[in-house]
Amino acid sequence: MSELPRDSRHDPVLRDEVLAALAIAPDERHVDATFGAGGYTRAMLAAGAEVIACDRDPDAIAEGQALVEEAGGRLTLVHGRFGEIDRLLGERGIDAIDGIVFDIGVSSMQLDRDARGFSFQKDGPLDMRMAQEGESAADWLNRADEDEIADVLYHYGDERQSRRVARAIVAARPLSRTGELAAVIRKALRHPPGAPKDPATKSFQAIRIHINGELDELKAGLDAAEKLLRPGGRLAVVSFHSAEDRIVKTFLRERSGGDARASRHRPALAPPARAATFDTPARKVRPGKAEEARNPRARSATLRSAVRTAAPAWTGGDTTKEAMSC
Repeated sequence: MSELPRDSRHDPVLRDEVLAALAIAPDERHVDATFGAGGYTRAMLAAGAEVIACDRDPDAIAEGQALVEEAGGRLTLVHGRFGEIDRLLGERGIDAIDGIVFDIGVSSMQLDRDARGFSFQKDGPLDMRMAQEGESAADWLNRADEDEIADVLYHYGDERQSRRVARAIVAARPLSRTGELAAVIRKALRHPPGAPKDPATKSFQAIRIHINGELDELKAGLDAAEKLLRPGGRLAVVSFHSAEDRIVKTFLRERSGGDARASRHRPALAPPARAATFDTPARKVRPGKAEEARNPRARSATLRSAVRTAAPAWTGGDTTKEAMSC
């Protein structure tokens, strides 16, 4: 099958490794749960798959229509949250798929646009909403109390000085621009101009995760994927944050029966009451030095993957026992 032209706007992280995990056979049906600029979708189409791609961002859906035309009937774009992918596909008469990939977090397309307000490197409105609806980052920062802001910065950004930053944010209100927020954070953390790592990184990440409910969305998406994947179907998840990776790791360990296995730190537990819905997960994959040099965003990426068994989905189960503390 001839390969569709590669889109230079978005060379997806761990592209070849994701394709290897999905092991696409011609005419299989696969889902790109986080379409973005379409990098994974293009690769999946080139491998011969029929692709259903989902995104909550209306800009991504609108700009993806050109790729729909190129794909000649093998690509369907769906506007919606990937945590509801089972419902979104069910409405289209689809109840089983051969593979699904999640690329968790903000897309390059969103980061690169000042008006979307995701980046501390460019001044723009303090927005950060992936779906472009609901409460914005400015709305939340200007109404939340100091303790709430500090908790978000600590839990979602691993910001050790979250109290100091939250206090500075409250003192500087009202805030409406990304440049204003970044300056407040840098001043609070006494960041010297020209220092290598911008201290605004962690806080911006934390606020974005909170505004978009990203961790809850990931948990719902994993449950939905478990329901949709047919026996032998493949799941691949690329994450960029320790809390995201912990959720994926915990989900796959539980669903593969890993909680019952003995280790040198604890004895074996009783076998799980429900049959494993995934085989033992593959080893996690990190990008190589060449990819990190080519794409700095790849440095924090982790790929985890697993193959679906024939066991019924754990509907109503506890997806992430230890990840709930994130």
